[in-house]
Amino acid sequence: MSSMKTALPMSLLALAFSVGGAAARELRPEAINTASIASIGTAKPAPGDPDPAIVRLQVLLDRAGSSPGVIDGLSGENVDKAVAGFEAMNKIPVDGRLDPEVVSRLEGNAAIVAPVVESYVVSADDAAGIVDKIPEDYGEKAKMESLGYTSVAEKLSERFHMGIDLVNALNPASQFAPGDTVWVVTPGAPREGKVRKIEANKKTGQVLAFAEDGSLLAVYPATIGSEDNPAPSGKHKVKGVARMPVYRYDPKRNFKQGKNDKVLTIPKGPNGPVGTVWIDLTEPTYGIHGTPEPKLIDKVGSHGCVRLTNWDAEELAGMVKPGVLVDFVNRTSATPK
Repeated sequence: MSSMKTALPMSLLALAFSVGGAAARELRPEAINTASIASIGTAKPAPGDPDPAIVRLQVLLDRAGSSPGVIDGLSGENVDKAVAGFEAMNKIPVDGRLDPEVVSRLEGNAAIVAPVVESYVVSADDAAGIVDKIPEDYGEKAKMESLGYTSVAEKLSERFHMGIDLVNALNPASQFAPGDTVWVVTPGAPREGKVRKIEANKKTGQVLAFAEDGSLLAVYPATIGSEDNPAPSGKHKVKGVARMPVYRYDPKRNFKQGKNDKVLTIPKGPNGPVGTVWIDLTEPTYGIHGTPEPKLIDKVGSHGCVRLTNWDAEELAGMVKPGVLVDFVNRTSATPK
């Protein structure tokens, strides 16, 4: 965040954007910073339009330790689950509703209500390691040197926990070249602490991380298996953590992708099949990992593993050690029993 600044020319404050080719309402950074999250639900934005109040809510939840996943300004299940996670963390009855108690606690916390949108100067490092494209076929992926980001905008979207559409909406005229000043949201710093237990709740699509004293450290939206490839059940343990892992594709042991019927080694990178981190479990072939498609978290199934956004997986990986308990449960509430 060392490149963060707070001033931009006034001419850049009014930003118009389009979604899906249709004209959308104007989005202003100051509108996000001053939005009232208490107003959410009273006025319905056009479908697909980022709502400044929801952007603000998502950032405040992220800063409070209850991840909404991708910050995109759109209402949906992951926002509701993040509210439920915040309620559980603060020992409020869990219903996932943005009631006055939740609003008061979010808006009354001076540590998390700093400006939500700030300016950022694109650096030369931001433009390094960009690749032209990521092929879908695993055989073609295996031929690449790395599976890096395909644009500076994509790299910044992950650094600041944003959806790529929101990045582009806030910066419609930017080329994202080194030296350019752009608008980004400022999410929370990575959570710190020692995780004693992880719950992977298959019913709610959430991962809950508990501290040694039993308190809830963090909550994340998650994709946990699928009907065709269900996640494990019962209790397992963390075996280890691999950062920027290469991915070993074995169609006989894992799943069949395309026409690939041979073992492949797919290079590391944020756009690799398991993203930027792999938390290995004692259950063979299963883990908690990142993803190249953060917007699809809990929208499509996984091949049995627990999938988080890259930034959430990295945060969790920083708080676990081998031996941490991972309990797969089916509960309707984010509150453990």
